[in-house]
Amino acid sequence: MTDTLPHIRTFLENSEIEFEVMACDPALADTAVFCEHYGISLDHSANAIVVKTKTGERKCAACVVLATARLDVNHTVRKKIGARKVSFAGAEETLSLTGMDLGGVTPLCLPTDLPLWIDAEVMKRPYIILGGGNRHSKIRVLPDIFRLTPNTEIVEGLALPGPPPTAA
Repeated sequence: MTDTLPHIRTFLENSEIEFEVMACDPALADTAVFCEHYGISLDHSANAIVVKTKTGERKCAACVVLATARLDVNHTVRKKIGARKVSFAGAEETLSLTGMDLGGVTPLCLPTDLPLWIDAEVMKRPYIILGGGNRHSKIRVLPDIFRLTPNTEIVEGLALPGPPPTAA
């Protein structure tokens, strides 16, 4: 499969916003590896990250930050979600919430009851590269697409400068 999921393609086509679906080797779907292999700038790549509360009432949200930044989980996200402790959703929980595997999660066509928070810096880019909804594709699209997604809020300070920590 070299295309995005049919419902995501339909959403993009109906948006009338310029987009391109890019084929991706599933083994190269993780952002940094994808960008290096395909010659895409990290400055234009954005990651969709699902977070969840660790204490109190169970709440989840999807966040979008540039690949050159890291999600401010301990301050901005924690305060917005209204919990003492927040963490990243694991692969199984992300799949359960979004229907998508890590490395392919797109913030487009998420369940309407899942809040979608977009870091304000994402909106300043001339275009962004997002997951395609699967590990076989990426989507090049204008940030204005987020003006059409439900339950979406543009958030100042959702991300901190600097790359996310690498796995050991």
